[in-house]
Amino acid sequence: MENQVFIFLALGIASLVGLWIIFYLIPVGLWFSALVSNVSVSLVQLIFMRWRKVPPAVIVNSLIAGTKAGLQLSLKEMEAHYLAGGHVQNVVNALISAEKANMNLDFKTATAIDLAGRDVFQAVQMSVNPRVIDTPPVTAVAKDGIQLVAKARVTVRANIRQLVGGAGEETILARVGEGIVSSIGSAESHKIVLENPDSISKLVLAKGLDSGTAFEILSIDIADIDVGKNIGAVLQMDQANADKNIAQAKAEERRAMAVAYEQEMKAKAQEARAAVISAEAQIPMAIAEAFRTGNLGVMDYYKMQNIQADTSMRESLGIHNPKPGQGKSGDLTKQ
Repeated sequence: MENQVFIFLALGIASLVGLWIIFYLIPVGLWFSALVSNVSVSLVQLIFMRWRKVPPAVIVNSLIAGTKAGLQLSLKEMEAHYLAGGHVQNVVNALISAEKANMNLDFKTATAIDLAGRDVFQAVQMSVNPRVIDTPPVTAVAKDGIQLVAKARVTVRANIRQLVGGAGEETILARVGEGIVSSIGSAESHKIVLENPDSISKLVLAKGLDSGTAFEILSIDIADIDVGKNIGAVLQMDQANADKNIAQAKAEERRAMAVAYEQEMKAKAQEARAAVISAEAQIPMAIAEAFRTGNLGVMDYYKMQNIQADTSMRESLGIHNPKPGQGKSGDLTKQ
C-alpha cells in the first residue's frame, strides 16, 4: 500500500515537471495572446526561438505593440536584431513614438541607431521635445582687456539622420564655448557685450556649429555674464615688472663692468709705479757709471743736487712758479 502511494506521488511529480517543460518549450499562452491580437505567430516559430536562445516574450510582445500602433514589422528582422545585440523593445517604442509624431523613421534606421550604441527611443523623444544644455562658465577677454565670464543655455534637437556617426553633446559644448570666446574677443569693449548679450548668440549661431553633429541647435541664450579681472592692466604690470628687471640687470652689468675697469686701471697704475721705482733704483748706478766713464763731472753732480734740494723745498712749502697772469696763489691778478 505504501509502495502504491509512493508510485502515484512520483508519477504526479513527473507529470507536473513534464507539463512545465512542455509549456516552457511551447509558450501556449504567448501564442494565444498573439492570436487574439491579430499577430501571425505559429507555435513552431516560438519553439525555434527557444532553441535559438531568443526570448519569445520580448519579440512577441514588441510585435503586438507595434501591430496595435499600425506598424508593419517583420518577426525575422526583430529576431535578427536581438541576436545582433540590439534592444528590440527600445526600437519598437521609438518607431511607435516616431509614428505618432509624424516622423519619417523606418525599422532599418532605428536598428542602425540602436546598434551604434545610442538610445533610439530617447533620441526620438529629444527630437520631439528639444533639450536644453547648460554650458560651463566660459572665460573670454574683450579688446579693452576686461575679462568676462559667460554662461549660455543651448537648446538642441536630435537629428535622427545624423545619430549614426554624428558628434555628441561634448562637441556642441566645445564649439559653443569657442564661439563665445571668439565673439567676446572681437568686441571693442566689454561694455558693448554687457549692453547687447544677444550679439554673442547671433554670432555663434551664424557659425553653423551643429554641422557634423547628431543635434540641431535651435537657439543659444546667454544666461549670465560676470565681469572678471582687468587682464590688460595685469599684462601691463607684468610687462613693466619685466622691463624693470631687465633694466636692473643691465645696470648691474654696467656697474660690474665699471668695477672691473677700475680694478684694471688700479693694476696698471701699480705696474706703472713699480716700473718708476725700478727705474729710480737704477739712477745711482747710472750716475756711478757716468762718473767712471767721465760723462758726469763733480760740478755737474753738485748742480743737480742743488736743483733737487730746491725742488724739494718748493714742494714742501707749496710754492710753485706762477703762470703768466696769475699771482703766487694761482688766482688771476687784476689788470
